[in-house]
Amino acid sequence: MHPDRAAQALSAQQLFVRRDLAQQLREHASGDPTPHLLELFERTRTTVPAYAKFLRQHGVDAARVRTLEDFRQLPLTTKSNYHHHYPLTERCREGDLSESHMVAASSGSTGEPTFWPRSGTDELAVSARFEQVFRDSFAADTRRTLAVVCFPLGTWVGGMFTASCCRHLATKGYPILLVTPGNQKAEIFRVVRALAPLFEQTVLLGYPPFLKDVIDVGIAEGVPWHSYSLKLVLAGEVFSEEWRTLVGERAGMNNPVTDFASLYGTADGGVLGNETPLTVSIRRFLADRSDVAQALFGEARLPTLVQYDPWERYFEEHERTLVFSGDGGVPHLRYHISDSGGIFAYPTLIERLRDFGFDAELAARNAGATRLHRLPFVYVFGRSHFAVSYYGANVFPDTVSIGLEQPETRAFVTGKFVLEVKEDGARDRQLTIAVELAPGVAAEPALAERVAAAILTVLLRLNSEFANYVPAERRLPHVTLWPAGHPEYFPVGVKHRYARK
Repeated sequence: MHPDRAAQALSAQQLFVRRDLAQQLREHASGDPTPHLLELFERTRTTVPAYAKFLRQHGVDAARVRTLEDFRQLPLTTKSNYHHHYPLTERCREGDLSESHMVAASSGSTGEPTFWPRSGTDELAVSARFEQVFRDSFAADTRRTLAVVCFPLGTWVGGMFTASCCRHLATKGYPILLVTPGNQKAEIFRVVRALAPLFEQTVLLGYPPFLKDVIDVGIAEGVPWHSYSLKLVLAGEVFSEEWRTLVGERAGMNNPVTDFASLYGTADGGVLGNETPLTVSIRRFLADRSDVAQALFGEARLPTLVQYDPWERYFEEHERTLVFSGDGGVPHLRYHISDSGGIFAYPTLIERLRDFGFDAELAARNAGATRLHRLPFVYVFGRSHFAVSYYGANVFPDTVSIGLEQPETRAFVTGKFVLEVKEDGARDRQLTIAVELAPGVAAEPALAERVAAAILTVLLRLNSEFANYVPAERRLPHVTLWPAGHPEYFPVGVKHRYARK
């Protein structure tokens, strides 16, 4: 038995239930997280055996870490130098895995799965991000809401974690009913048809391409999405504003600013940040101003843009990639997650946008935002190893996605594809894209040519490397068309990979 566990769990639950989130976010937006961060460092280096060893092996005198600048001089932790170097038990507090309540596994998309233990207290911290979305975007504090978890259920982090966080919101008093069909379309349709008419709104939570597939197949099967006041909570992938518009139109979602919210999360650290009506308004402005996106982010393509609570997840930039610190079953101190991106202080990004003639706060309010929080921003392009290199130019899946979401292509494809660079018989390299067809669409050469042309147009517009590095005669991608669910490129029931090396 752990005699203190019940008391700690009860105290944390009471704090979560009684806490006024708006007040907490105001305090965290205006306060200095440094003391909180240094306390996390001190507690971790004295209670986590692996981190104490890590500091000693890097010659760090932990007793001298007393300021934020001292903290920022600490060595970065990574999967290879920390999580794969020390046993799981040593990375837990007191070297005891049973101090946690549950364990999840990473997807294994970059190698062997890694296990991430967590406690109920860890879930409560992440539940604040769900509360922010459900309250500030969906007004679920005042509307009877059906929450449908469409992430896979099992050892993977998405489904079980999401279900737990939604249950915490219901416990707090939100009028939310949770149902967990997972990624089984027939079961999703069954529960939605039966339950959605009893609620004022229905929220689907899942991966973007899967939820688009759910909506498209549901339309074909007569699911009346337009009558359910549908909202979407998305995670796991960058998507374009064209995608948001397309899905919204098909599902009868009238306000793309408040009907969608993307979460930035990892198996390692849970949910790190979330879209808000403010960030969606900014992103939709930038979708039509690639010059502004280039000036702000260093690239014309759009990253995921979210706000984060620096008291829960403290972000830093390191060589145009992201580093974060935060508590958990396995605490993270200056953890380098290999995501390309960066951070902006709230006033910095707002003022820079004003310099380009865009009042982001006014736009968000005009779109229906009821609360704006002065929290910092983090932007994420994703992991560089998901791109392919073609004539020295990085070609990113999210850019290709936009080509498939154009009016001349989007009715014929699902949005899934696999990006590769192949060599032909003459050893010449060719950018090749396998595209999944929508159900009932035939693989015709004219359609393949139309898809290739649409993708090329977007690449030339948004990827300056591609436009300048790739010879003109090699720019047009070779598109192959495949039926939905084809086992070679689009196997059913597994997480889709958009690029192959």
